[in-house]
Formats: sequence, structure tokens, C-alpha cells
Amino acid sequence: MSIHPTAIVHPAAKLGRGVVVGPYSIVGEHVEIGEHTVIGPHVVLAGHTRIGRDNRIFQFCSIGEQPQDKKYAGEPTRLEIGDRNTIREFCTFNCGTAQDAGVTRLGDDNWIMAYVHLAHDCQVGDRTIFANNAQLAGHVHIGDWAILGGFTVVHQFVRIGAHSITAMGTILFQDLPPFVMAAGNPAEPRSINAEGLKRRGFSLDAVAAVKRAYKTLYKGGVTLDEARARISADSALAPELALLADFLSVPGRGIVR
Repeated sequence: MSIHPTAIVHPAAKLGRGVVVGPYSIVGEHVEIGEHTVIGPHVVLAGHTRIGRDNRIFQFCSIGEQPQDKKYAGEPTRLEIGDRNTIREFCTFNCGTAQDAGVTRLGDDNWIMAYVHLAHDCQVGDRTIFANNAQLAGHVHIGDWAILGGFTVVHQFVRIGAHSITAMGTILFQDLPPFVMAAGNPAEPRSINAEGLKRRGFSLDAVAAVKRAYKTLYKGGVTLDEARARISADSALAPELALLADFLSVPGRGIVR
């Protein structure tokens, strides 16, 4: 381990092999840091926070503080961060609340740019990209490979599906289905994330199936229930569509449409 002399690390904190803690950073009593994670200068790690291995957290981040929820009464809720994440400057991640699962989670291999906020009880998957100033209210769920453009703002309890993408300045009040590209205030669907799917190895046939599902959902002139039934039936020949059908089957705030 390499702990700078000006850093303050609580004796009960658990630090793995090869952890680096930079100047003036603070590591609280209930914090666990996995092997080879690098904590930059002026970082505060608080609360019941567990951080995996090979992460890099840049300067001036506040990780694991109490949730910004008036109902919070000091319960020992948690923040869990996976492996190989990059968390840039001035990010704020809060612990969960007793009113939900009690834990805020960030998965593996995520690229989190400056000034991003993860509020209490958010659940973020793997390999996502959050551009500068993306802001998540409480209880937001985000699937793998999702990309949030800069200054995207997400209302509480909204779900964002895997492989979706938002443009800069998008405001989401409703759920964004998998594969969909959205933009605007309020957000409107624009297309599918075709280029992203190709980069991730989706076949041309799979991309074409997703395009057909998008037309069914947004241009078919049918109800949401009818669209969901058609997409579910089509998933027998195009397994990728099961992700979309499953997303649409979960009740929520309604979808961007």
C-alpha cells in the first residue's frame, strides 16, 4: 500500500494490497478498498462503502456519504462499487436508504466523467459511460452498456435499458427502453443505437431485428401492450429482443414514447 502522509485513514478501514491513497484524502471507518485501487488527492470515502479492485477515483470526489433524503435517519445503508471503474473529478455517490434496497450500486468497467451524481439506491450495471454532469435522482436503474450524454438528468425511479443512449441535455421523466436513442426536454425517442450495437458485435441481422422492434413500438400505431406482445413473439427468432420484451413487461413510470 501507498498512503500519503497527509491522508487520514481510519484504523478500522480495510485496504487491499497495492491500494494508493493520495494527499489529503479521508478514508472512513467502514470503508473497504480492493486491491490496486488508486484514490486520488482530496477524496472523501465515507459510510459503509465497499470498493472493488483496480478502480481509479480522481480528486475531489465524495463517495459513500449520507443520502440526500429527508427520511434518512442514520441507518447503516451501503454503497457498493465493483471493479475497474474510472470515476473522474467532483463525482458524488450516496449510500442507499431503508425505504429501498438499502444499497447504491455501481457495477464493473464503468467510465464516469466529472461532476456525475449517483443518488441513493441507484443501481448501475456494467460498461456504462456517463458524460460530464449526468445527474441521477434516487432509485434509478441503468442497464449494461448504457451511455448518458453530458448534462443528462434522470428523474427518480426511472429505468434506463441496456445499450440505450441519450444526447447532451436530455431530461428523462419516463423509462428509456433498451437499444433506444433519446434526446430533448422532455426526452423523445429518435432512433436505435445502431452504431453502438455494431461496435459491440451485434450481427447485421440482430440490428435489423432491433430496428423492426423499434418501428413496432414507436411507429406501428399500436398500444404498448400490443407492441410488447409482438416484440415478445419476434424474440423467438431474434433472441436479442427478449431484453426489450422483458423491459416492457415491468411496470414503471411509462416509457419515453
